[in-house]
Amino acid sequence: MTSLSVIMPAYNEAVRIRGSIERTHRQLSRMVRDFQIVVVDDGSSDGTGEIADRAAAEMDHVVSVKLSPNRGKGQALRQGFLHTTGELVFFLDADMDLPPEQMGVLLDTMKEHDADAVIGSKMHPLSRVDYPTHRRMISIIYFTVTRILFGLPVRDTQTGLKVFRREVLEKCMPRMLVKSFAYDLELLAMAHDFGFRIAEAPVIIEYQPKYGRIPMSAMKTTANDTLAVFFRLYVRNFYDDANAPWKADGTFGQNEP
Repeated sequence: MTSLSVIMPAYNEAVRIRGSIERTHRQLSRMVRDFQIVVVDDGSSDGTGEIADRAAAEMDHVVSVKLSPNRGKGQALRQGFLHTTGELVFFLDADMDLPPEQMGVLLDTMKEHDADAVIGSKMHPLSRVDYPTHRRMISIIYFTVTRILFGLPVRDTQTGLKVFRREVLEKCMPRMLVKSFAYDLELLAMAHDFGFRIAEAPVIIEYQPKYGRIPMSAMKTTANDTLAVFFRLYVRNFYDDANAPWKADGTFGQNEP
């Protein structure tokens, strides 16, 4: 039977992290026997890491990883991957906007399309999305830009629920450089360029109204990172460089070109 790993990046999620771990644990235990949840505390200041440590001590199949200082979601996922063992690896946000009960839908889609990666998509016609209008507009604009630049066979790169065959992440993650908002795009653009098959699945989003509007600085960073990925992929051919090993200290890739 296939083994599953879930990487759950968390930043200042002390209020909900224990419940998120327990909910995900229940769902995985219904699906497979061999699973693990890797919780990555990304430099939280509210005790998230300590709660995750207690959960790992009290529950089987839970691993707690701490980063300090805050290093960004992309780096949290990369560091979490170092602690995974599963043949299939999920990304799942700790805030439970995307309920873990729909992981099975992504697995069904992977099997149906013989895909190497499946991403949850807010723009899938069967998705049920309770999401603020301004965020929907940003998603549409970003999709349009990335479709023009990269030709990806998906309509949404940014939704936080994804599943990958292990070999996809083993090949792509050592070469990744983006640490924050555009890490999804970098990973998927690389996977597509390497010839891996990507499919998308419908999602249900139970929006947690805690973030407000996306700061202009975050949108600017995402735009800059997106253009940098395009430059590295199509101008520099940076990701084709075979000299991008895991480093002994657990960091990834090379310095920003």
